[in-house]
Amino acid sequence: MTIRSAVLLAGLLATAAPLSAPEAPLSAIDWLSESVEQPDVIAAAPTANQAARGTQGTAATRTPPADETPITDSATTPNVTVQTLGGPAPKTLGLLPPETTGLPANLWSGSDVGTLSTLLMAEQIDTLPALQDLIITLAIAQADPALGDPSNTAFLLARVDKLLAFGALEPAQAMLEAANTQDPQVFRRLFDVSLLTGTENSACRTLKSTPDVAPTPSARIFCLARSGDWSAAALTLNTGQALGDIQDDTAALLSRFLDTELFEGEPDLTRPDPVTPLTFRMFEAIGEPLTTRNLPRAFSHADLRSNVGWKAQLEAAERLARSGAISQNALVGLYSDRVPSASGGAFERAKAVIALDAALSQADPAATADAVKTLWDQAAPIGIITPLAQHFAPRLIEADVDPAAQDTLFKLLLLSDLYETAALDADLADTDPFLAALATGDPADALALRPAYPVLQEAFRAEADPILTDMATNGQLGEAILRTIATVQQGLDGDRIALRTGLGTLRALGLEDVARRTALQYAILP
Repeated sequence: MTIRSAVLLAGLLATAAPLSAPEAPLSAIDWLSESVEQPDVIAAAPTANQAARGTQGTAATRTPPADETPITDSATTPNVTVQTLGGPAPKTLGLLPPETTGLPANLWSGSDVGTLSTLLMAEQIDTLPALQDLIITLAIAQADPALGDPSNTAFLLARVDKLLAFGALEPAQAMLEAANTQDPQVFRRLFDVSLLTGTENSACRTLKSTPDVAPTPSARIFCLARSGDWSAAALTLNTGQALGDIQDDTAALLSRFLDTELFEGEPDLTRPDPVTPLTFRMFEAIGEPLTTRNLPRAFSHADLRSNVGWKAQLEAAERLARSGAISQNALVGLYSDRVPSASGGAFERAKAVIALDAALSQADPAATADAVKTLWDQAAPIGIITPLAQHFAPRLIEADVDPAAQDTLFKLLLLSDLYETAALDADLADTDPFLAALATGDPADALALRPAYPVLQEAFRAEADPILTDMATNGQLGEAILRTIATVQQGLDGDRIALRTGLGTLRALGLEDVARRTALQYAILP
């Protein structure tokens, strides 16, 4: 028996103290690990009572109406935010500067941080790619703090949580690393992102060197073990059990994590609920890996590692591509990584990508036409045709393609950034004049022959929501955009008037490209 086994076994036999009850989730992202002590709640969803008083949505999705008058339910003294006038400029946090996004630095500064957090967290993830891109851009844009958030931390956490919900770990990690990692809530997210991206050693070093961050016993034990200090890890586990700070199921997992040989022949552990990044990595370490299929999107990044089977890598990449969480080049790179030796599912999509790449390289019009149609048939039904269209569009726009595939080729190009260039090609535009007119932003006189077309025609001559345009001109552009996205989504869910108003408002707010791409995707995607 090893030394660490002996220490661990002694603790297991000597302690049988009662354990504390599990705490409720303490974050808008309910799968975050309890890696630091007593994290605060931020960006909480409205309560059931609040939703009952409102007119929009349920407790989980209600967002405050733009013209709602602030009221209170009690006579208690409200919290008052104090911010020094004339002091140093607040820190802007974000990855993309205004000159890149086209969004001003005062994007959020005229709106209340609580309202913005609620609006942002309520935006749907499974929506059209154009709206996904806009939400992610808003989350990573460099901007001044919102009202009531002078340190720019509260809304930063909401932005990061939205990125985590999308599964966009790379920008989330970059945002967190640029922030104050001594803030427990910031570190908590950075620790979990590191676990999912395989950079946990760096997070453990930060934990060790940051006295203001108090780790939970589980996080401390994990990091001690990662550094090779098995005796200290086992002692911490035993002490935590004796004090009732570690629950039975957590203790069982930590014990196996510290020495799997001690439990050879024992039944597999029960899957925890919820699965956190910390428990996920420890289950993997003890030889009982958990499938990511039914876990939040962020966990899919664990399947992109080179030690994971190719099929699992492809399925994870497709899942992340559907939410815009990875680039089209990363997706295509995995498809092209090797030659499929089996058929069905992701392998068929890999074959389609490889075939189109080869046909374009060979400048074969007939083969390219066949490959374009095959790619559409394989990728469009599962929601990944848009990133693939983005990848291939620069080559397809220059390619000689057999006329038999002109209509499919036109749809592919309209789903890319080259949509307007494609619309100005007479041969392509003839396959669907309405879509060509829509791509140029002027479908008023085009024949709307398909069911989805009339409402889009109406949208491009509709008046914007005056409340939201007034909000934008009064220093609340970010809030106006978030509310407009919610209006468009309501339209996508079946409200014709909301779709018309939402697209019209996007255009009035200066988001013409987003409005056109949204309209094209609504008309084209299955």
